[in-house]
Amino acid sequence: MDMGQLGSILPLILLVVVFYFLLIRPQRKRQQEAAQMQNSLTPGARVMTTTGLFGTVVAVDNEDVILEVAPGIETRWVKAAIGRVVTPGDAPAEPEADEAKDVDKDDKDDTSHDETGASVERNGDQGSNSKQS
Repeated sequence: MDMGQLGSILPLILLVVVFYFLLIRPQRKRQQEAAQMQNSLTPGARVMTTTGLFGTVVAVDNEDVILEVAPGIETRWVKAAIGRVVTPGDAPAEPEADEAKDVDKDDKDDTSHDETGASVERNGDQGSNSKQS
């Protein structure tokens, strides 16, 4: 090989090596971890699907998982649709009763009632009640 040919092929070889280490190898690792997680599902595990639905694993068939999404509501999913297993610390926290009361109170503060009982927004919605030509 001539030194000129090696000099023109070397950037191409370096590009392939960089793609392998930055794209292909990490993607393959993520796929293997996801397959391992999906194969280790057991009844009672709290999971989130790839579409964002939370549920509890009720039963595991060959390639299917039956999730309970609400009391008495069960749906069948393929294992590949399970995105991750949710640990108790990862679950979305529901607002506490005090916070919910504060939110309701704030919502009531944003509106006022006129003499007819109709509510009017105070947050800058000034032109909505007038007719536009």
